[in-house]
Amino acid sequence: QGGWVYIVSNKPRGTLYVGVTSDQVGAFSNIAKGRPMALPNNTTEMYVFAERHELINQVIQREKLIKHWLRAWKIELIQNLNPQWRDLYDSFI
Repeated sequence: QGGWVYIVSNKPRGTLYVGVTSDQVGAFSNIAKGRPMALPNNTTEMYVFAERHELINQVIQREKLIKHWLRAWKIELIQNLNPQWRDLYDSFI
């Protein structure tokens, strides 16, 4: 079973959190209900990037890679796929 690598932010170019899930709807719903996985003290959470992989080991490997990137590289990744920093939540549910 595969899964998703995603990036959540509290605002455009704000705090970034990289995570993984095999339960897309459950994880994305938690964010939408105000239960972020690791964004303390923020009032809004937006899915600004999500990437599907067929194998969970690929998901974990990609997450580890992105987590070690410079912040500028993460922002560029988001900008390339989501230049308006739209909340992609509705795209996944």
